[in-house]
Amino acid sequence: MATDKHVVILAADLFEDAELLYPLWRLQEAEVDTTVAGVSDQPVSGKKGHGPVPVDTTVEKVDAQDVDLLVIPGGFAPDKLRQSDDVLRLVRDLDAAGTPIAFICHAGWVPISAGIISGRRATSVAAIKDDMVNAGCDWSDEPTVVDGNLISARHPGDLGPWLTAILSALES
Repeated sequence: MATDKHVVILAADLFEDAELLYPLWRLQEAEVDTTVAGVSDQPVSGKKGHGPVPVDTTVEKVDAQDVDLLVIPGGFAPDKLRQSDDVLRLVRDLDAAGTPIAFICHAGWVPISAGIISGRRATSVAAIKDDMVNAGCDWSDEPTVVDGNLISARHPGDLGPWLTAILSALES
């Protein structure tokens, strides 16, 4: 699937290992230009010990106009990501432009904090269902939910359908 598309994957320490690495490796296999963007320029490590994973740039240097799809892995990293004004700005700008935003598991916290989930249909790990619902989300317990430009999945067990939806979004 060689493509001229550019995907940014957000990264912070304690990411869910498979939720960052599987999309990164799968997109690279598909010859998609992929950038790992951190809240700092320091390498990040997964909550299960994978890493350090180098970041290619910082989120503050990412221009929304250069992004064709954003991936937000879960784990404990989303709690760090949502505290970054640069992350929230990027997510809001991408959503306003209709750019696909893919998030999984606990990563639903980022669209919540960015204020883009109200009135939208999405899924997440059950542990943050109340957070999603309280933010105005029409929460669904499906493996992958696509609502406009939002592509959400529940947990690592849903990586296959989630990546299928991501790759499909890149083809359109």
